[in-house]
Amino acid sequence: MSDITIQIQNPDNSLTPLQAPTDMGLSLMEFLKGNEYDILATCGGMALCATCHVEVVKGFENLNEISNDEYAMLDTLPNITDTSRLSCQLKLSPEMDGMVVKIMGDGLS
Repeated sequence: MSDITIQIQNPDNSLTPLQAPTDMGLSLMEFLKGNEYDILATCGGMALCATCHVEVVKGFENLNEISNDEYAMLDTLPNITDTSRLSCQLKLSPEMDGMVVKIMGDGLS
């Protein structure tokens, strides 16, 4: 099966489960935008703007290692957490099944 479930933690801490395809090469950012979440993605997924910042509430240990470029961008944010990632840098994969993310944005607005 190529679909996984990703849960979005809403501002009221409720969870919205979404079915995500892993066979289309989508990033988490593209998937969230496609589901009409408010993600600016100003730079188009190049890890240059941090407007797709998410906090990985559950499943962080299953993600690919963070790149130096991604870390450098995250490090500029006022609301960075220990499990912050740029959703444009996370390709949907079976390992992400059950992951919970909270959309953070750039924390500047």
